[in-house]
Amino acid sequence: MPDAGLWMPRSDGARWWFDAGTISLDFAHTGGFDDEETPDLLRTTDELATWFAARFPGLDAACHSRDLADSRVLRGAIARLARATASGSARAETDVDLVNLFAATPDIPPSLPGGSRQAGRGAPRFAQALAEVARDAVRALGDTHAGRIRECSAEDCTLVYLDTSRAGSRRWCSMQRCGNRAKVRAHRARAKSAD
Repeated sequence: MPDAGLWMPRSDGARWWFDAGTISLDFAHTGGFDDEETPDLLRTTDELATWFAARFPGLDAACHSRDLADSRVLRGAIARLARATASGSARAETDVDLVNLFAATPDIPPSLPGGSRQAGRGAPRFAQALAEVARDAVRALGDTHAGRIRECSAEDCTLVYLDTSRAGSRRWCSMQRCGNRAKVRAHRARAKSAD
């Protein structure tokens, strides 16, 4: 499975690194949450192909309009399930069914290099990469990690992540962003009360 993390744009044009803890949540944060916090980063088939090719080496990155439509459907379902999981709300059955449907498609089979047979040597197709992302969502949003799917503790942030910290105590989407801002606010409040 590819490493998690993606560059998120800021309103001033700069970017910051956000690691949602799992590729399926990273994928959802490319626009599946339909809010100002997560602008659509995958608007075209070329953007979609580039994003997936960076995470799945050897992928036949030819994307078509149908792949873009399928991606948006899966991405939205993962995002809604992640929000429901983070808030402890009921999950929509249609979203569960969508993720399960994509997860049931053939994934990218593992293969060892150097053999003389051709089985498993073809370039993985885009639908197989979507299946990998859906299976990752099943693992991340399943009972094993349900208590570790969280929304950032900052009042002005809605990003959702899988807390992969050993102690399970991650509070911020990123220490560079919301964690740092919270520390600055706390420092200012202490300085003000000391005056």
